[in-house]
Amino acid sequence: MIKKLFLLLLSGMFLLNACLPGPGVVTVTPAPASAQAETPTPLGADLPTNPPDPALTPIPALGEVEEPTPTETSILIEPAPLPSYLLDTVINYDIKTVSVNQSIHYANSTGVSLNELVLAVVPNLWVGVFRLESLKIFDLLEPEYNLDGQQLAIQLPDPLPPNAEISLQIGYTLNLPAHNPNPDPNLVRPDIFGYTANQLNLVDWYPFIVPYEDGWMLNRPWFYGEHLVYDLSDFEVNLTFSDPSRAPVVAASGHILQSEEGSTTYRLNAGRTFALSMSREYQVATANVDGVEVSSYHFPFFKTGGQAALDATLKSVETFNKLFGPYRHETLAVVQGDFNDGMEYDGLYFLSNAFYNLYDGTERNFLVMVAAHETSHMWWFGAVGNDQANEPWLDESLATYSERLFYEDQYPEAVPWWWSYRITFYAPQGKINDNVPNYGGFTPYTNATYRRGALFLEDLRKRIGDEAFFAFLQDYYAQMSGQRATRADFFRVLSTHHTVDISDLLVEYFANP
Repeated sequence: MIKKLFLLLLSGMFLLNACLPGPGVVTVTPAPASAQAETPTPLGADLPTNPPDPALTPIPALGEVEEPTPTETSILIEPAPLPSYLLDTVINYDIKTVSVNQSIHYANSTGVSLNELVLAVVPNLWVGVFRLESLKIFDLLEPEYNLDGQQLAIQLPDPLPPNAEISLQIGYTLNLPAHNPNPDPNLVRPDIFGYTANQLNLVDWYPFIVPYEDGWMLNRPWFYGEHLVYDLSDFEVNLTFSDPSRAPVVAASGHILQSEEGSTTYRLNAGRTFALSMSREYQVATANVDGVEVSSYHFPFFKTGGQAALDATLKSVETFNKLFGPYRHETLAVVQGDFNDGMEYDGLYFLSNAFYNLYDGTERNFLVMVAAHETSHMWWFGAVGNDQANEPWLDESLATYSERLFYEDQYPEAVPWWWSYRITFYAPQGKINDNVPNYGGFTPYTNATYRRGALFLEDLRKRIGDEAFFAFLQDYYAQMSGQRATRADFFRVLSTHHTVDISDLLVEYFANP
């Protein structure tokens, strides 16, 4: 009887919250029955061998594209609130453990009723790393759930209607893994999450609700490339250390909201991810550009490389603000990674330790080049998201070509060097729009998605002209910022900026043109 009364109460809370407005312009018609009966992606489902590849939108003449107008049966309503994550986090830096009490507030903006919520729990991919301590809905009900690999499926006591809101409380402990030194990227995924002798990195470290689009979007990880898909979310992280007197220097995705003795609160609004890196060895150099505070975290004896990383990031922000549109956050951190990899997270990115070791004091090296690449991911990942497993070209091709735009703007005499050193030397092959596993290895993947992708964008630019090309980039960023872009979105926006025949380029660079 008590359970029945509770479920009635919980159902009432769903229905009450369902009165809150949802996203966009909504036509007042019942959802089709097929939408109500969608089956979520099965647990552990593989990436499709041949993922859906929507046909390109035909290119209309300029002026033929008209903005849709609301009908008499449509109403304008405010967007649903973003998912929010509040993480009360205690770190024991010496024994490499993290204890978290996490709250998630989620509004159902999918347009269908949800019988379950699916969360990505990436730390559970490591044996013995993630230990779930508690799980509740509205701080009251302990729901049924299934944790299998990276997927946590939570069964809801009643369907969550469109626009209704729900809160989860999750308590867990992380026993962090040590990094695998020098892995072969064709055989083992490079480790960033975890610790080395010099630093501790928390990336994709918290459970988060994955996007829903005709099913839950949780791709399985592969040996190279990225597999996760993110909704924009608001983050607040309260961080304390078990031994405040020996607390490390912390690099974080967000800005500091408040800081007291032994405790710091960070905030990141409308972000894809929230990452932390910390070390007792870090030295920090900081400067501002266009109102953005940029900080470079580096190890001792790498002051020159640390300053070069800061300078390259500042110049990249300046260039991309001008070419694409304004960077969306108050801060940006660049961190020397104690591993052979570079990687972006929203508001923070890592540069490989090897780049600092090989830095030669000029702009013609991997440290500067990859700094521009990773900084551009704040636009082509952080702002404009995409399915990184099935359409990796949408962020990686643009990020690679953004390196060329960085050199063109900041070091124009180095552009021929960049083309040779970064692109043509490798004689890249392959169609640029395959999914990650289908490339069959790290080198074919990077040759096609990064290098051939940059060649496509260069050929596209030459074909339609600079005026149309840069107008397209700005419009694409403006329209898709905060969204998940697809190939169809890319060419839809592009079609409004030119009338030139590019069909031969599509045949050359794309599968299923």
